[in-house]
Order: sequence, then structure tokens, then C-alpha cells
Amino acid sequence: MARSDVVATYSIVACDLDAGQWGVAVQSKFLAVGSVVPWGEPHVGAIATQSYANPRYGPDGLALLREGHSAEEVVEALTAADDGRAERQVGVVDRQGRGATFTGDECHDWAGGRTGNGYAAQGNILVSEETVDALAVTFEQNGHLSLAERLIECLASAQAAGGDRRGQQSASLLVVEKDAGYANLSDTVVDLRVDDHEHPIAELRRLFVLHNELFGVTPAEDWLTVDEGLAAELRDRLDRLGYQAELDEAFTGWAGTENLEERVDGVERIDPVVLAALRNQSA
Repeated sequence: MARSDVVATYSIVACDLDAGQWGVAVQSKFLAVGSVVPWGEPHVGAIATQSYANPRYGPDGLALLREGHSAEEVVEALTAADDGRAERQVGVVDRQGRGATFTGDECHDWAGGRTGNGYAAQGNILVSEETVDALAVTFEQNGHLSLAERLIECLASAQAAGGDRRGQQSASLLVVEKDAGYANLSDTVVDLRVDDHEHPIAELRRLFVLHNELFGVTPAEDWLTVDEGLAAELRDRLDRLGYQAELDEAFTGWAGTENLEERVDGVERIDPVVLAALRNQSA
């Protein structure tokens, strides 16, 4: 079996059963950590594979979860079949929110994990166990946030607690939910990756804010009615930006150019996020 050097990593695998979401957040002194560590499938579970990672833990573990095995059973099956398990680390959350984590005896210190209701947190080559403790405590104390927001806060707290002993390089955030992704035709709600950055968690947070602006959902009751005055403002601002067709055509054209089409539904009502973007751009 090939050896893969995804070391010096901390991650949290978690779910929000009420929202029907599963996700993984990870930071590592490793290029493009998001290409190896996180795996997830809605109503199945999520997995993080790291520390001389075995990438097959992702698809193989999801297949076991899909069959109905618990997180603990999946960890046991994956590691039992792997001759390199002494150097592996893996975290799993199943469809019922049960968490399990495994740290091989030959993972570099400090290495270990914690589990709780709806999560599994783990890390290796850390300054201390306080990094993993911060992942767990932050998740437990932020149930009022969306899963994606909770996971970003977990990474930030873990870094503040000491983080990776070798430093920072990359981070990623994956959240899945059935038919809740782009155009409601994808199960991937968030898939953001910072592949190489001096401050990857801060950059991940910036990208998430941008992601929310483009793909977030504003409740229908918060949309604004486009009355005569607001329609005149829209025409004026679009005209300034070079969109000089009829209002509907101009507005749709601008929104498509700015990748905001998922937040547009005609011109009778407008998402306040879209209105703010138009105002900022045409100021």
C-alpha cells in the first residue's frame, strides 16, 4: 500500500441531524489538504482520513456507512484491514450522529482524538491536546450556528489553542445535504479549499462569507417589494454599470455576470443581499 504524507493535521467531522447536514473541517501543514482528508454523503455520514492518510478510508468508509454500520464499526473495519493502521488517524460520524475516532500508536505526538454527540475531533503533531479539546468544546458550545459556521469556528479555536506544531498551510470545509447544493441539484452545500496560504483559516472564513453572498438563501419574508421608487433606483444603478435594456433583462444580465442568479427571481421582489451588492458596485 502506498504511503501518503498527510501529517500535522487537525480536523473535526460532525453533523447537524435537524438540518440533515454532515461535514468536515480540516487544517494542515500540507498542500491542498482538502483533496485528501474530507469525505461526506448526506444521510450516510462523514469521514476524515489523515496522518499518513489512507485515502481509501473515504470511499470504503462511506460504503460501510451506507450499509448501516455504526461509526465505531466502520473505524474498526477500516483499521483492521489496513497493515499501516499504526500510522493512521481517522474520524467518522454516522447517519445517527454517533462519532468514533482512531489514532494509531505510531502517529507523531501530540496525537489523539475526542468524540461527543454529533462529532469526532482528532489531530496529530499538535502543540498539545488543547487543540483537539478546543475543537470539541467549540463545537459543543455553538449549536446556534449553522454547521458550516460551527466548523469554521472550531478550526479557529483549535489554532488559537496551539494548533499544528509545524504551522499552517492549507484548510478546507465540506458540508453535504441532500439536494441542497447548487440549483438544488447537488448534495454539496459547501466545498471550499485553501490550498496554500500563510493564514489558511482566515482565508477559509473569507471565502465562506463570499460563498454565502453568492449561494446563501434569504428567507422569502425578508425579500423587498420592488415598488416604483426602488425600480427607478435599480434602473439608474444598472444603467451606470452599462446594463441599459428593460429592467428585467438588465437586472437578470447583471446578476448572471456577478454569479448572483441563484438569488434572483424576477424583478417584482429582490433579495436584500442582491440589492446591497448592486448598491456597492454602482456607488
